[in-house]
Amino acid sequence: MLDTLRRGATSKIAAIVLFLPLIVAFAFWGIGPEWSGGRTTYLAKVGDQKIYAEEFQRAYQNEIEQISRQAGRRITADQARYFGLDQRVLSRLAGTAALDQEVRGLGLTVSSKAIADDVRTDPNFAELNGKFSKERFDAILRQNNLSEAGYLAIRKRDDVREQLTDSLLAGIDPPKAYVDVLHKYREETRVIEHVTLDPAKVVKLTEPDDAALKGYWEANKKQFVAPETRKIGLLTLTRDAVKAKIAVTDDEIKDAYETTKERFNIPEKRHVMQMVFADKVAADKAVGELQKAKNFVEAAVKLGAKEADLDLGTLTQKQMIDGKIAEAAFALKKDEVSAAIQGTFSTVVLKVTEIIAGKQKTLAEVTPEIKDTLQTQRAARDMQAIVTQVEDERSAGKPLTEAGQKAGLEYKEIAAIDRNGKGADAKPIAGLADAPQIAASAFAGTIGLDADPIDLSDGGSAWVSVLEITPEKERPFDTVKADVKTAWTESETRKELGTVAAKFVERAIKGEALAVLAVEAGAKLENTGAINRATSPPGLTASGVQQAFALPLNAASSALTADGKSRTLFKVTTINVPEAPSKEQADKLKGELTRTMQADTLNTFVTGLQQRAGLTVNNGVLQQVLGGQVEQ
Repeated sequence: MLDTLRRGATSKIAAIVLFLPLIVAFAFWGIGPEWSGGRTTYLAKVGDQKIYAEEFQRAYQNEIEQISRQAGRRITADQARYFGLDQRVLSRLAGTAALDQEVRGLGLTVSSKAIADDVRTDPNFAELNGKFSKERFDAILRQNNLSEAGYLAIRKRDDVREQLTDSLLAGIDPPKAYVDVLHKYREETRVIEHVTLDPAKVVKLTEPDDAALKGYWEANKKQFVAPETRKIGLLTLTRDAVKAKIAVTDDEIKDAYETTKERFNIPEKRHVMQMVFADKVAADKAVGELQKAKNFVEAAVKLGAKEADLDLGTLTQKQMIDGKIAEAAFALKKDEVSAAIQGTFSTVVLKVTEIIAGKQKTLAEVTPEIKDTLQTQRAARDMQAIVTQVEDERSAGKPLTEAGQKAGLEYKEIAAIDRNGKGADAKPIAGLADAPQIAASAFAGTIGLDADPIDLSDGGSAWVSVLEITPEKERPFDTVKADVKTAWTESETRKELGTVAAKFVERAIKGEALAVLAVEAGAKLENTGAINRATSPPGLTASGVQQAFALPLNAASSALTADGKSRTLFKVTTINVPEAPSKEQADKLKGELTRTMQADTLNTFVTGLQQRAGLTVNNGVLQQVLGGQVEQ
């Protein structure tokens, strides 16, 4: 793990970026007593190696943060449990503990001098000149609440683990046959003809009589029952309702504008072309030719630049990384080529091809935005106070009607809501936002025992009180006859469509052209062109592509369409077997296979160590950490 960090950091920026995984690694590998202080309660044990609650909690929170960044929103604790993050983190920590125990049993160690030398040559702790900086080292450790001894102990444990795992994985070398098979699998292409059947054209059903419909109803009664519904009392606290009651004066808006004026400044942007040189001498030699050239790009390419590297795009001055170069770019006139500029990180010659003037938005232009922002900020505070007030009233045994009246909230009753948030007529309930969440709350409670308040999508809250429960009940045939006929028609259409498609496939396999079958079916013949297994061509589902790649040449089959309402016939007309992989392709595939085999081997090894040592989990401590029930 640390090996990745030790390779190739060439600047402060790179060092900081590379150091982030190291911080995560502290949680992944676990922190010993030298960092977290004395502890007496462990959450799990692998053999005699203990995993403490603090280690798990730290790793668990890091995992939630990582998933939240990937999802673009903060995931809740319940969602984290649903995704199995708690078990994933515990499994990782248990695997690490098993490795530590094996390391001790084998007597592996690393000298303190080797660790110290490793740290001194670590680019994460180096200044721009590449030399180790004790000040930087100490600063980074302080930022992460680590003592020097604690960090060195962590690093030592990490390096010792690497001794074990590196020796385990060093001899893995995928055979050439594996590489060739993977190359053939990925690079093989096929041409597939396909036709999507239109059920309305190829399926002819006779009108069902009452006997057929009743038979279908009898066999599928569960499909036509009236679902359980609940009559509920609903108290809602919405952000918009709270905001509407908040008055914002003109003076407050003006003060906010002056305080945050920079927010409403649209900065000037420039389209910048840049050619980078090895040094100022080389740049000075090229400046004359670039300045007199009619086409900056063509001249730069003649001088050895790659066209793709010349265009920086349209940027504000702050968006340009190098401050010196940015200052020079924003001092140029339109279409002017600069002299050689010695930047902080490189020497360049610039040309500005477009200037988009900036603008300061006036108070009048942004008044609605500022007013909304102030109302939103104050609404958040007021909403929390209202939630507290309602909860206090509920704790005192007051019904929702009374609690809502005191808090100035709207209370209403909904005669019937099912588990899907729909009414008794199976249609959406008019004027009810966040119906699925409200339904879930209604069905989590019961008469006389209300569920906890729920969060609404606008940031507000709602309280649900169950007033009546109407159980699920069978509906007579006459009341659902229309629904039964619709369901029967869909079912019979699917069956008949499958039969029709099977007959077409059989004819295609016997040699009939798909074009002829398409005309007969009143459909359009389409062709994918040469595609590989990973391609998603229009008109053919991923499942259809996978089926087609399992067929021999000139074979045919069919697959459901994406909406499941029809079927697509397809035939393999061409199979292109790839040539042997080039050296570059073979090396890339071999590297990929090596990493996969190493991961599998390491996982098997760690799992074996863990099973041999035995894993025990203190469910009481785990429950405390997670704040809820855990699987035994």
